[in-house]
Amino acid sequence: MKNSVRILAGLLATAAFPAMAHAGEVAGHVSDATGTRALQSASVRIVELNRIVETSRDGSYIFGDVPAGDYTLEVTYVGAIVETKTVSVPATGRVEGNFALAGIGGEAILVVGQTANLASSLSRQKAADGVSSVLTRDAIGQFPDQNVAESLRRLPGVNILNDQGEGRYVSVRGLAPDLNATSLNGVRVPAPESDSRGVALDVVSSDLIESVTIKKSLTPDMDADTIGASIEIKTTSAFDLKKPTFTLTAEGSYNDYADTVTPKGAFSFSAPVGDSFGISGGVSYYERKFETDNVESDFWDEADGEAFSPTVEYRDYDVKRKRLNANLNFDWRASDTTTAYIKGVWSQFDDHEYRNRTTFDFGEDPSAFGANGPSFSDEDGEITVERDLKDRFERQRIRTVALGSDTDTGTWKFNWVASWSKSSELENNSVDPIRFKRDFEGDGLTIDWDYSDPRVPTYTAASGAALLNDPDSYEFDKIDHTTLSDSQDEEWAIKADLARTFAMGTGDLTLQAGGKARWRTKSYDFNVTTYKDGDIPYTMDGWTGEQTYRLADIDLGPVSYKGAGKDFLAQYGDTLEIDTYGSAYDSAVSDYRVKEDIYAGYALARWDSSDLRVVGGVRMEHTKNTLEGSTVTDDEDNFELPPVEALRYKRSYTDWLPSLTLRYSPQDNIVARIAGSKSLVRPKFSELAPRNIVNEDNEAEFGNPDLQPFMSWNFDAGVEYYFSSNGALTFNGFYKSIDNYTYTQTFDDYTYEGRTYDEFRTALNGETAEIVGFEASYSQAFSMLPAPFDGLLTQVNYTYTHSKGELADGRSISLPSTSKNTFNAVLGYQKGPLNLRFSGTYRDRYLDEVGDDVTEDRYVDNHFQLDFSGKVRVTENVRLTLDVININNAKYFAYQNLAGAQRLLQFEKYGPTVKFGARVNF
Repeated sequence: MKNSVRILAGLLATAAFPAMAHAGEVAGHVSDATGTRALQSASVRIVELNRIVETSRDGSYIFGDVPAGDYTLEVTYVGAIVETKTVSVPATGRVEGNFALAGIGGEAILVVGQTANLASSLSRQKAADGVSSVLTRDAIGQFPDQNVAESLRRLPGVNILNDQGEGRYVSVRGLAPDLNATSLNGVRVPAPESDSRGVALDVVSSDLIESVTIKKSLTPDMDADTIGASIEIKTTSAFDLKKPTFTLTAEGSYNDYADTVTPKGAFSFSAPVGDSFGISGGVSYYERKFETDNVESDFWDEADGEAFSPTVEYRDYDVKRKRLNANLNFDWRASDTTTAYIKGVWSQFDDHEYRNRTTFDFGEDPSAFGANGPSFSDEDGEITVERDLKDRFERQRIRTVALGSDTDTGTWKFNWVASWSKSSELENNSVDPIRFKRDFEGDGLTIDWDYSDPRVPTYTAASGAALLNDPDSYEFDKIDHTTLSDSQDEEWAIKADLARTFAMGTGDLTLQAGGKARWRTKSYDFNVTTYKDGDIPYTMDGWTGEQTYRLADIDLGPVSYKGAGKDFLAQYGDTLEIDTYGSAYDSAVSDYRVKEDIYAGYALARWDSSDLRVVGGVRMEHTKNTLEGSTVTDDEDNFELPPVEALRYKRSYTDWLPSLTLRYSPQDNIVARIAGSKSLVRPKFSELAPRNIVNEDNEAEFGNPDLQPFMSWNFDAGVEYYFSSNGALTFNGFYKSIDNYTYTQTFDDYTYEGRTYDEFRTALNGETAEIVGFEASYSQAFSMLPAPFDGLLTQVNYTYTHSKGELADGRSISLPSTSKNTFNAVLGYQKGPLNLRFSGTYRDRYLDEVGDDVTEDRYVDNHFQLDFSGKVRVTENVRLTLDVININNAKYFAYQNLAGAQRLLQFEKYGPTVKFGARVNF
């Protein structure tokens, strides 16, 4: 055991590259004037040599190969007063130059609150090689929002896709979340869901986050599998702060619809132990109860020149979500030139959803059309009414561990990291759903529809209302009992980078190379048992509960109580008939397993001077896939169980991906960037996997193991102007040319692998799509204004995105999830004990799903949301907090375009959420 510990310690201390004999060194640290916070990305310049470096995370910097002599060091940081210092460098050895920067407008400006967040974010953005946007916490652990996704909503070019009113998935520059790459402490995060590469960022609590960086342009040392952005999340480090810090948060969360208060709490700490070791970490818990009112429709149809919905669903959701997060980090300064670390993150997201649904399914065209909508009579065609309940519990987990070290001697740099990450989504013992139904035919039921509100159609039972609302008239139809829905995504990785810097006459030349290996396995296993009605005709009577549906005062009629599905199954399960064939079929069609191994290497050259930085090189990524699935034949007339044929495919390919980035700063407050790169995004595992279905009507749905990765040429150009105080004005233009984007479509009389199918649905590669747009942002802390207005702060940004792609049938579309216009605005105030912020976010409509023709394309309407966050300092260490999310009760509306109007596909309301509590620092 002792030998193992010694080996591990030796590995972590790999820097222990002994200091080589060379010219003198200049090294030091930069912190705020109060000595609380290490300032990352401060620019340190040796004026006489025109050499410049940025401070690392712990505020440290180092220059190697500095000739003996007297030099002037100059340090700049957004929102801070410029500091200079003269140092005398010996022929050999090291001289220290430490700085403590004061903020413009007061020392604490760089430490606490929105102004500290702004200064830190802009400094990192300014120092970056390429185009990026950054969010950071302040010295007492305050992050702008409650989860990572909601915080990112405020950044230029970022659009958040909501789920049940909460921000979950991140779209950058209008591109789908699957086109982003997400890392946590440098570890790539796999996706918990079975059908996505994108990671839902609401799983990660902001209480444990130090920063989030969205990198929109690439350099050769970065993973190349992103087209939207590389989203890099970092948790706290003990070396972020100069003093031990402990933070305790206790809050309550109230949703207007649910009318209940639920708890939220967090504890985080950062504890340096001496000068060379530190521990940081934390734990957070958030429980949220809320309700959603929803109405949905199948694709609309036309009769007699009038549009109508053949199927309408009213859904009433009651949801309870729990988030539990923990992280623990160990940091060690192994020497003056080396730091080593172990970082672990554990996140769990529980989602318990009850959904009552009332469905009207009309088998024939309307009997007549009135002034506001159609009328259906069961004298002219069957009307089916279904009343079902979903009782589903789902658990997602994300775990990451990283072990590595960073060495910087001033002339040599060596970094390595070994990592493990695993994401999972598990569901078992869910009832999805229990269904009662009745087929009305000749029973005197007439339903009149009112479409005057295009988002919320309402109905009236013109006749037969008593029968429609009698629970005893609805017979048990089926229960789908999910015994297992298990998505697993695991990745092991190791990477290393080696760089040598040469001090030249007017700057530094760095040559760098590195490699990375990733071994990833993703699988999905689904098992369900379907129970049908048996010999006993059970009805809905006795299983009903209360409804809380609010849309347009619609009465859903009888609904089941929340535990009805499991109670019914426990009481009558042994009397029901199991649908053996259907259960076997549904359990087989979704399963798959994919292995993806990626081996990468790169080489780059870097030139750094006080005004010019050039980073160029090439990256190679070799991909190997093993794809496992099955072909399931659906033909119950000829088989007792569906035949399942196992399938296995192998493939590999290699991509060469060049990139070049130029950063030009003619003066300290102006930065211009031009970047070009080639990148890729590999297809979704769920689309690659050979999951094939063929039915007795010669209709098929296939996975596509031959899908090619998205390939994109990316170009960025922009300029940034940083004010002498805390603020900046930025503009960035971008262009992307994407080959092989994927979409799903259905074809008639389609031939695949030598067989012609009457109907065939699969994922395909498109030709070329183009995306062009720009981002503009303005941020400013108005510390120059007279009191009390010197506490004002604003952040405004706008993004325009235009995209165009072509389908196999020749139809042109905008790329899915692409909003043409995105606008965000923040108005803040920080002075004395007050820290207030109003924020608004707007995005245009976007194409959500591509249909088989233009009338079946699904769009999501525009979205505008207002939020408020307020903090009041009661004592030096205690702050009271209040957050109001979705003040204006923003809705979700999805639709199709048919017969000259937007036709409802989905509409839902959530109500505002209020959070209140206290934060204590000690």
